[in-house]
Amino acid sequence: MESMVIVFYGALVVWAAMLAFALRTAKYRTFLWFGVALMVVLNIGYFVRGQAESIAFFISIYDVLDNLGVSGNGELPGGMATCPDNACTVWGDRYEAHTSWGVAFHDRFANGPSSRNALLYGHIGFNSLAFVLAHLQLAKPGTGGAANARRHRLFGRIGFGAVTFGTLCAVWLSTQHTTVTEYGGVWAMLGFFSMSFFVYGTAVKTVTTARSGDIGSHRIWMFRYLGAMWGAFWLFRVMLFVLDPLLRNVESAAILICIWASAPLGIAIAEWFRTRRPRPVIDLATAGTRDQHVAAT
Repeated sequence: MESMVIVFYGALVVWAAMLAFALRTAKYRTFLWFGVALMVVLNIGYFVRGQAESIAFFISIYDVLDNLGVSGNGELPGGMATCPDNACTVWGDRYEAHTSWGVAFHDRFANGPSSRNALLYGHIGFNSLAFVLAHLQLAKPGTGGAANARRHRLFGRIGFGAVTFGTLCAVWLSTQHTTVTEYGGVWAMLGFFSMSFFVYGTAVKTVTTARSGDIGSHRIWMFRYLGAMWGAFWLFRVMLFVLDPLLRNVESAAILICIWASAPLGIAIAEWFRTRRPRPVIDLATAGTRDQHVAAT
């Protein structure tokens, strides 16, 4: 499993190079789809390897930077802890100190009730499906004929249903965080409520604007919805990768910042991208009718 962490680091390097190329050329398709594929690979692991092993892999990604400069005399920073048998990492004895939220994360799902595991599976599975379908919808809008409209409508219905169930699972899990001080207690619960609001609120707006026939606003809200999803998944993890080692002396500081800031920041980045990207010229003769657009939601 150590080798898989190294492979993941390599994938991040490749992805960073894709981002640099995308920013220089304003061509983001490869970067975006690589991120979608990497998300799918990570989340499928929960169903293939199980939650405990997948969470240990997730924590191991952060172990390297979190342990830089940590004293070996047994004194740990305030935001770090150890776990029984060092089971919350794939690094073996290489790293025995881990971020405290990671230790709690592993313990809660390795040793928690089956209902909690079911909620996590529901959240991961449904939100992953919604994430993929949202990208397919944006790449292939319901224009150009009845077949495209039907496909867009199907993806939209499945995607909205998936994000509804995935968000409900997330909110339900969040209600259990009030006593988890490593996450930030009540502030973590409220932060995850806020994250869910940004993700689901933008999803609802994509539906209501399309059903009202305001296709321009529908596409704008689709960008914002994807921004919230990217923020809640990838931006959350990237921010944590940077902030965790910097704030490791203060328990829950890094994760609370990421919980509260990632989704709205993702929307802001999507809005920046949307307003600056080249606008294609649409041939209204082949773009499909208003009714086809409305039916595609």
